[in-house]
Amino acid sequence: MNDTDYSSNRWSIIDSTLREGEQFAKGNFSLFDKIEIAKALDAFGVEFIEVTTPIATPESFKTAETLASLGLKAKVITHTRCHMEDARVAIETGVAGLDLLFGTSSYLREFSHGKSIAQIIETAREVIEYVKSHKVQVRFSAEDTFRSQESDLLEIYKAVADMGVNRVGLADTVGVATPRQVYTLTSEVRRAVSCDIEFHGHNDTGCAVANAFEFLEAGGTHVDTTILGIGERNGITPLGGFLARMFTVDPQGLMQKYKLEMLPELDAMIAKMTGLPIPWNNYLTGEFAYNHKAGMHLKAIYLNPGAYEAIPPEVFGVGRRIQAGSKLTGKHAIAFRAKELGLHFGDDALRAVTDKIKALADHGDLDDEHLNDILKNWVTA
Repeated sequence: MNDTDYSSNRWSIIDSTLREGEQFAKGNFSLFDKIEIAKALDAFGVEFIEVTTPIATPESFKTAETLASLGLKAKVITHTRCHMEDARVAIETGVAGLDLLFGTSSYLREFSHGKSIAQIIETAREVIEYVKSHKVQVRFSAEDTFRSQESDLLEIYKAVADMGVNRVGLADTVGVATPRQVYTLTSEVRRAVSCDIEFHGHNDTGCAVANAFEFLEAGGTHVDTTILGIGERNGITPLGGFLARMFTVDPQGLMQKYKLEMLPELDAMIAKMTGLPIPWNNYLTGEFAYNHKAGMHLKAIYLNPGAYEAIPPEVFGVGRRIQAGSKLTGKHAIAFRAKELGLHFGDDALRAVTDKIKALADHGDLDDEHLNDILKNWVTA
């Protein structure tokens, strides 16, 4: 029996559309856009909104400062290197927290900063103590976590946890981790520290949602997301996909915690700002996410939508489409469509009109208007 606690009150969302999302190829947001995104995410109910490091550009500093002053319920935090000057600049913006980052894998230690584990810990100590002295939340994350030596990670995480960080972070920076690896490492870190644990998972191998789920199963507490999953390369855990996964284990908690019906609005907003369409198979809000076509499916959907829908579409502010005018349709679907039009067919007539519709649809699906005309004309013929 699985007794894992998936309760929505046990974990939080750190939405990084305004940080990781800016690293997306089409993520060029104006300050006006960023304010709109932040307010929408706040209304939706995310607990944290992460913004680009203030040292990137003067505009990045202004963004952090502006969003931190909006009085949002969500905590505005920023992501920055574990470097004293970076931390000083970030503190000046008035953000509620700093997400400190340090490369720990052999790749990054050799080719990026060249520091030993002991040197990383001492550098972290100086910066963490400075941030804490300003009463600001602090997270310490090992960049490229899943290509780092586990012994090195645990040594660093234990050290920074003893320094009093609010969270340690696990970053699947290049999206190579498997769900099993995420579960195993998170479990080890959970045994090593008592503070919260954050997960940042890239989607290069298509595992971001599954990895986030396994992270929570192993005792993690904070998941990084972006709207539509935008980010560097293939992006990170998509907000909609993560919510879809979690709805299956705690629907009531999720509905109480977030304004789920706003998801289509969020996805449409980012699609418009990036100039890209919402993917046809996008979680929950894709054009065909709730499209039903096969005959057996249509019958079941009419009788009980839950037969082929794990998540009720209305919860997330979307609707379903019954594609009854196809060669795969069945008499039950046609009967239900006729009933919606106020029509009734006997058994023989129903079989005949269904066969006619299937034959016509062999050359291409019939749209609703054509299907309705056939049914109406059949009765009067």
